[in-house]
Amino acid sequence: MAYDWKEVERKYFMPVFKRLPVALVRGDGVRVWDDEGKSYLDMVAGIAVNVLGHAHPAVVDAIADQSKRLIHVSSLYYSIPQLQLAELLVENSCGDKVFFGNSGTEANEGAIKLARKYGKLHRDGAFEVISMSGSFHGRTLATLAATGQAKFQAPFSPMPAGFKNVAFNDIEAVKQATTAQTCAVLLECIQGESGVHLADKEYLKSLRSWCDEQGLLLIFDEIQTGMGRTGTFLGFENYGVEPDVFTMAKGLGGGVPIGAVVAKESANCFTTSDHGSTFGGNPLACAAGVATVKYILDNGLVDNAREMGKQLLSGLRSLKDNHPIVRETRGLGLMAALDLEEDRAQELVEAALSRGLIVNATGPKTIRLVPPLIVKQQEIEEAVSILDSCLASL
Repeated sequence: MAYDWKEVERKYFMPVFKRLPVALVRGDGVRVWDDEGKSYLDMVAGIAVNVLGHAHPAVVDAIADQSKRLIHVSSLYYSIPQLQLAELLVENSCGDKVFFGNSGTEANEGAIKLARKYGKLHRDGAFEVISMSGSFHGRTLATLAATGQAKFQAPFSPMPAGFKNVAFNDIEAVKQATTAQTCAVLLECIQGESGVHLADKEYLKSLRSWCDEQGLLLIFDEIQTGMGRTGTFLGFENYGVEPDVFTMAKGLGGGVPIGAVVAKESANCFTTSDHGSTFGGNPLACAAGVATVKYILDNGLVDNAREMGKQLLSGLRSLKDNHPIVRETRGLGLMAALDLEEDRAQELVEAALSRGLIVNATGPKTIRLVPPLIVKQQEIEEAVSILDSCLASL
């Protein structure tokens, strides 16, 4: 008989998660198993974290090797894995300098601090950051204030000062919100948490021009869109626009917690003691990051994400054609979503789970799929087939 983990959680764990009724204990590739031995096709990948799937040898070997030599050392000393990963990110992006934290929230906190110092130095003390409605940038107070979703902010109001949320894909809203106190514009090229909503290409180009004209930093949150997920190594590369600063996390460590702030030299104004993190950039996480980035770049996974993403979106469109309850599909690379006509997304998630498929509801009507970049054609076909049968049963 399986242990009653639901009761253990009720007794000991803060009730902050609405969990599905399974305890996952093992993973291999694009599949996971629960404590009763049931297998599931994982099309969520830890919410875009397990980019190489579960227990990938490149990550496992890197962690095992590094753990035998050095797990943690203070950043008071040089750390070779940290510098190797920084070099990899700079050499494969438009950035020039890197700082490592432990998560996407920390990466965005670092970017906000960088923007505020930039405002002090270059915009007469400007400190406000403009972000977009529907965005998600983290759960610390500053990143929550930047997040353009009132449902996350309401329990913790009032929010810290210095943030304005405006309509996504509306350049005029950004212009109207810009004042002498503005130091930066922060956004996701594809909003993940609100249901995979894509920025318009002309909108991003206009944002870049506006920031240049006003002397503002343009910051892209690449936490979910980076690491090859959208068919380019970084999501903004699909748009032909470069930011001054971008943030990474989720898939950067192949499942090990790590986040990064990457800045162009013109935006990098941090100096000694301006920022820090006890565990950020530790040897274990950075070794996992080096292994993950190298494997993605050396083994065609960016191309695979692009090609498999086309198949995934095509499959979701076929579901729309066959099921009137599906209202809309959208996505780029291996980042896709479908909207329902009714508030039945959680019901669809649970039906899929019972049939051995893991998908994610980002709202009452929206299903998100962010599978590992190693996913193959037959696995996408399997996922679409299971969703087809689930939709038929709603």
